[in-house]
Amino acid sequence: MALKEKSNIASPATSAVADPMLDVPPATPVADEGYETVGDYTAAKPVMQARHLDVFYADNHAIQDVNLDIGRNEVIALIGPSGCGKSTFIRCLNRMNDTIESARITGEITLEGENIYGRQMDVVMLRARVGMVFQKPNPFAKSVYDNVAYGPRIHGLARDRTELDEIVQTSLERAGLWTEVKERLEQPGTGLSGGQQQRLCIARTIAVNPDVILMDEPCSALDPIATARIEDLIDELRQKYAIAIVTHSMQQAARVSQRTAYFHLGKLIEVGDTDDIFTNPRHKLTEDYITGRFG
Repeated sequence: MALKEKSNIASPATSAVADPMLDVPPATPVADEGYETVGDYTAAKPVMQARHLDVFYADNHAIQDVNLDIGRNEVIALIGPSGCGKSTFIRCLNRMNDTIESARITGEITLEGENIYGRQMDVVMLRARVGMVFQKPNPFAKSVYDNVAYGPRIHGLARDRTELDEIVQTSLERAGLWTEVKERLEQPGTGLSGGQQQRLCIARTIAVNPDVILMDEPCSALDPIATARIEDLIDELRQKYAIAIVTHSMQQAARVSQRTAYFHLGKLIEVGDTDDIFTNPRHKLTEDYITGRFG
């Protein structure tokens, strides 16, 4: 049952205004210490749920009391200025922060109701179920075929070569890459163009049939044509998967997502339907960011 929307919203901080005589730019506004997220952070069909999540890197409090659902068959865009915690948040969703010695996490994140930080959670299986596509394409130094086949092989998803061939072809088709590489399957994946490499990485992710796909600025290193192809692909993939995308492009967030979450200095300030966030933000910090007053 979805939780009721919180009504006691934080009092928005007032933006500092530059003194034109001194030519000093406005200071970045600061969220209230005791804050509550504006909007409904629950999803209609939640696959992952974060509750009271706090993340520390040594003494740095990077994420502060964040509650947020990742829903099936939808894209949620995480936006906010650099250093606001959006990438840290999605790295928590498949425990990539485990590799950082100074990282400490409190609160709870569940995948289909199971605590992903529980002792019984197999981290290798978790990362198969919650796949990650990074900012820069990172194909393995293997053939196109072996890039996609790698996950199904190590997880035993194919009984024979025929099944593996089918998984590889289906994954490349879903990633919109099959027609471009079907004659080049034995050639190195690193020989593809940047946009093709990113779609190859998406094919590699979906080859193990994940529940969730995380994307950390997947188009930031791509040209506009390659970006458009990735965005079209994201819209197709959401029919089957839950997707969370970190982006610095508000235009991209508006194009590809159904829900948007705005982060600021480690706090989830506002979350809601994408159209509402961009046309009628309820918190002044959200409005200031969207209108370009800071960022």
